[in-house]
This record gives sequence, structure tokens and C-alpha cells, in this order.
Amino acid sequence: MRLLLVPVLNLLTLIRTLLGWPLRLLAARDRSPYVRFRLSGDPAYRERPRARRLGLLSGQARPEPATVTSLESFREALALLARDPRIQGILLELEDLAVPPAKRDVLVKLLGDFRAAGKRVVAWAVSVDSLGYQVMCAADEVLLSPAGRLELVGYAAEALALGEGLARVGIQAHFFRRGEYKTMPELFTHPQATDVQRRTLEGFLDERYTELVEGVARGRRRSPEQVKAWIDAGPYSARRAAAEGLVDGLCDEVDLPARLGLKKGEAEDDEGVEPMAVYRARLPWPPVRWRPLRLKPRLAVVPVSGMIVPGKGGSGLGPEMAGSDAVVKALRAAGRDRRAKAVVLYVASSGGSSVASEIILEAVQRVARKKPVIAFVDRVAASGGYMAALGAREIWATPHAIVGSIGVFAGKFDFSGLQRMLGVHRTLITRGETAGIYSSSRGFTEHERALMEAEVEETYQSFLEQVAQARKRTKEEIHALAEGRVYSGQRALAVGLVDRTDGGFEEACARAMALAQVTGPFDLKTFGEAERRFSLLRLVLGGASGSGTYAFCPTAWSLAREGKRAR
Repeated sequence: MRLLLVPVLNLLTLIRTLLGWPLRLLAARDRSPYVRFRLSGDPAYRERPRARRLGLLSGQARPEPATVTSLESFREALALLARDPRIQGILLELEDLAVPPAKRDVLVKLLGDFRAAGKRVVAWAVSVDSLGYQVMCAADEVLLSPAGRLELVGYAAEALALGEGLARVGIQAHFFRRGEYKTMPELFTHPQATDVQRRTLEGFLDERYTELVEGVARGRRRSPEQVKAWIDAGPYSARRAAAEGLVDGLCDEVDLPARLGLKKGEAEDDEGVEPMAVYRARLPWPPVRWRPLRLKPRLAVVPVSGMIVPGKGGSGLGPEMAGSDAVVKALRAAGRDRRAKAVVLYVASSGGSSVASEIILEAVQRVARKKPVIAFVDRVAASGGYMAALGAREIWATPHAIVGSIGVFAGKFDFSGLQRMLGVHRTLITRGETAGIYSSSRGFTEHERALMEAEVEETYQSFLEQVAQARKRTKEEIHALAEGRVYSGQRALAVGLVDRTDGGFEEACARAMALAQVTGPFDLKTFGEAERRFSLLRLVLGGASGSGTYAFCPTAWSLAREGKRAR
């Protein structure tokens, strides 16, 4: 059927292209020598299905015509523009960019390659932070709105400690952990951040600060000492940023065409430069996507994003979570898909339930026995998140991803003090010595403490065995790297916890297909979506109804949270 339908569809495409040629030829005379792009939020690596991208399924508003929806489409657009001798360059507008360092590096490289082709890049923003500024520094010219700001202040992370506050309202946290560096329980038990937490956070901040200094120094052609002085003197108003040489000029949005040297009539309208969609519509012979007679091979992408929880997950507002049932279902679907020749497990999780994490690990291992699986990490794969990645044939991490935190903790919250303060009286009646072990009306007995300690130790030893088997090391070697220690991607590579840090998402996908002995172009299909139902408050209050064993990394959570507020 496809062999009959595809030629007909391609013929219709050809007819439509030919019929539109006269109009496009007339419009081509009015093409602007600059094309406008807008970088905002967190564009996907690959273009999503059209219905989802336009918000028809998700309920989201349709993006502006100039908005970059994926790194793939941005790469293709720049390649097309680089080959057009009439195009002088692009205008890149930034607004609330929130990409991980891996995507930032891709954007910087794409802009560098475009400039190497003899084209000009002009970057403009109203307000920009350290992350967006690093991307802007890859441009030939950096502009700000006169009313704008440059929030170049470096990086900060906050280590939260709730122990004293919980005690004041009559709540006692009872936790058991395995690993000196497994600091998650300290969030609820300690009055302030410990030295271990501080040293861990400082190590990551040192790496990111160094990268910020080097990136700005390279882009602005200044010494690292000058960049450090800039950071220490921030934040900046737009006028002070221009006076200090951090930007090349100030310009209102309506004046950007004139700033680019466009004469009247060369721009699409008085408000700015034409977006890529308009540029394509005015090409006499636009690139046409012909439908292939045979479908391209497929790469399955399965995300494990957010806190890992059993089942489908609970209710509540907050960040993403990965329910074990949903992830396993997605892995099974990817494994059954005959067209999918390989799988990329996209891990972006600080961990969660150890039971749920192990269930996901087993599902990954089952798929890996059928087809190649590559685990890719550009943000965080810590604790249970790292456990899930162990089932892959190779683990790829970007240099500044957060990896490791091999450790375990378990416990519960005792609300009896708060209940007394409120005049609430609960009587616990049991049959069986440990029947009340999960009750929130009291702490643990000595017998229950011994049982919990044994369970945490057993879970930790199992975790070590899984890592040792996957990484082909001894338990003793892994234990020396474990106990909750957290690594950046580059440090994880040095100690053997990951296999590669020299490639991004596209390179990891290509590697997965190469292991499947597939060459040439391929399609991507995502199986499963994370749900936005978990909140930290729910984790605290959830302890009222039971105890659990967790593999969760607070450092990764803290850095991810701060990364959105203080880049």
C-alpha cells in the first residue's frame, strides 16, 4: 500500500511546489538579508510530532513563528542559511533560556559553525542571565534593550536544613542511611547544612564557575581575570553593561532592523526581521521533504525524568516524577517495536524509591537483551536514577551532568509531638511486635531500629552488587566510590562510573544505532512521558503513612533547583 501511496503524495508535493514557484519568485526580491530566531525555554533535541508541537494535544499555545522548537530544526535552518549567498546573518533573540549545559554547548557550536561559514550573528535580549549570556557571547555582536538587565552574578546553591523547624512544630524525623555522603536525611534531621553537603556543592559550583569564566573570556576576547571582575561587580543594568564592555550596544526591538543596516523595505515589517518560516516561503526553490518509499529505521527514546516512584505515581503539584509502571510499560513497548532497532534511555532523575528503581533496572536489562540500549544523561542520573542507567550497554554523560550518589536511606516522620500540641490523641493498637513500625504516632523501637538498619544495609549491598556487575568492578572498588558520593560527568568518567562524556544527545543516538548495525538517517520516537505530580512537601507528609527505602540525591535536587534561579 505504501509503495502506491508515497509516489502519489510526492507527485502532489511536486505539483504544489511548481504552482507556487511564480509567487515565490516575486517574493524572493523582498527577502531580508537577515533571518530572526527566538531562543526561549528548553528546546527539544529533536523536533516533536507536529500535533504536539502546535499544542493540539498538550493544550499549550502555538509557539511564535521565530521560536526555536528543537536543536535539530535550528541546525537545519542554519545550514540552509549558510549556503545562501544573499543571507548576511541572523538575529538571535533570547528570552528566559533554560537549557542544561549540554544544550548550551550545542547552541554555542552551531553559532560558531555558522560564523565560520562567513555569516554574522547578532544576539539581542531584554534581560539575560549567566546561561543566556554565555550563548550570546558566541555571537559577533551582543545587544541589550536600553531598559534591560544582565544578571551576570555567577552561581549559587542553597543547602536546605529543616531539622530545627520540624522539631519546633513537634515533628521528629527518624532516618537510617548507608553512606557518609548520603545527605538526604540531613535535610530533615539537621539544624543546618553539614560540611559534607557544603564540600559537595562547592565542588560543582567550582566547575560551573570555571566554565562560565572561560566561556565569557573566549567569547568576549577578554582575560579570565577581567571576566571574574565582571562577575563580582554584577548584576548590571543595560547601560552599565554597555559602559563596562559586556555588551556591544543598546537597542530597542523596533530599531533592530536599522542596527542591522537594513534599508526600508528590506525587513518584513517595522517590528523586526523575518522569521525562518517567512524565509522558506520566499525561496524560489524551497527544500522539499520527499516521502521515502521505505520507512527509515527507528530509534526509541524512553525518558526516566523526575523522582522515581512506584506504580503510576500519586497526585499533587510539583516537578516531574517517573512512575515505575509507566516507565516499564514504555520500555516494553520500545522492546516490542520491530521498527525500533535500538533504545536511548534518557535519564534525568535524582532517584527515589529503591524498589521502583530496581524494577526499572530489570526492565532496561530485559530490553538490552533484545536490542542495544544507551543511557544518556545531560542533567542528573543520581541514586535510583543511576541505578536505572546500569542496565544499558553504555552510559553517556555530559561533562557537567550530576552522576552517582550510590547510597540508600530509609525512615519516617513522627508527628506525635505535633498531635499533642494540637490536642489530637491517637491510640495505636497492634498485634505483632512490628505491626506499628510505619506508624507516624511514634518513633521506632530498638527492635524496629535493628530491622531498619538491616534493611538499609541489605539494600545498599544489593546496590553495590548491581553497580559492580554493570561496571565490571568488584564490590570493594565500587564501595570506595559510593557511600553517596556525587560526581560530575567528567569526574564520573575518570572513576569509571560512565563510559563517554565526549558526545551529546545526537552522538549517543548515533552510537546506539551503530551498535544495532544501522547506518544512515533514522527517526526518533519517544515512548512514555513523565508526569508532573511529585512535590517535596508530599515526600515530607507522605512519611506520615509509612516508611520506605530510598535512593535519592539531595545535592542533585538542590543544584537542579538553583540552576533555574541563579545561573
